[in-house]
Amino acid sequence: MADLNSLLASETATAEGTLPEPRSQGRLVLRKFLHHKLAMASSAVLVLIVLLSIVLPLIWKHNYEDSSGPPFAKPSGDFPLGTTQVGKDMVSQVLRGTQYSLLIALTVSILATVIGVVFGAVAGYLRGFSDSAISRVTDLFLIIPQIAAAAILAKVFGGGSWYIVALVLAAFGWMQIARITRAEAMSLSQREFVDAARASGAGTFRIIFKHLVPNMVGSITVNATLAVAQAVLAEAALSFIGLGVQLPDTSLGRVILENYAQLQTRPALFFGPFVVLVLISLTINFIGDGLRDAFDPRQRRMKA
Repeated sequence: MADLNSLLASETATAEGTLPEPRSQGRLVLRKFLHHKLAMASSAVLVLIVLLSIVLPLIWKHNYEDSSGPPFAKPSGDFPLGTTQVGKDMVSQVLRGTQYSLLIALTVSILATVIGVVFGAVAGYLRGFSDSAISRVTDLFLIIPQIAAAAILAKVFGGGSWYIVALVLAAFGWMQIARITRAEAMSLSQREFVDAARASGAGTFRIIFKHLVPNMVGSITVNATLAVAQAVLAEAALSFIGLGVQLPDTSLGRVILENYAQLQTRPALFFGPFVVLVLISLTINFIGDGLRDAFDPRQRRMKA
């Protein structure tokens, strides 16, 4: 009998030992994202663009402020994209513009996400008057033409400094995130873990930011990523019409504006920054799609 019990225990242990270890939610999301081919390819391209914009200026033979080159030089080994009207190397101008555009986009994404998450979570949890007030403010900002309002405010308050442009764009970029966060907060506030937190004496602040917001990390991450792409295009639009970033700061939109007149005769001066701008926007959107699929529980489950 003892031998039989030992055998059964051994077989049970062996069977249990063959079972895969349970995966955490974070590992499952990461694994699904890594299997999203388009998102991974986009991530590689975006990382390459970021690295080139940071590292290449340190070793590139021309400085973005150097205007000693011949004006409107044709693309060559010394000037791969040619030179501007004042003799500046176009490659160094694109690299500098990429740095500022990414800096502005990241700043806008972070600020807009923080504002949207706070407003949306508070409105969705408290409801009542707080929800109505925040929703009406959100609706008001949604009906205001974003580009026109941002152009006016950037002109009035900053004279085109990059951080003023970022602040203005963030002020008009949080509404969509607030709406999504509000809807999720309203749903999560009815769950058992929120009732348990209330029963244990947790205050409103703790429930919102310790229980609700961490459970919305998927949608927050996706929307913050997409906000980067939207900010890149919004900043480029402002700068292209001359109401965005102003010298001595620069951006891809600013570089495109300065060389738009050369589109027919010297296309490299226009298409150089334009292609980089499109690549940044496309890759970030594809990464956002990959994150959305990875966080979506309705997507096909990965094998354990």
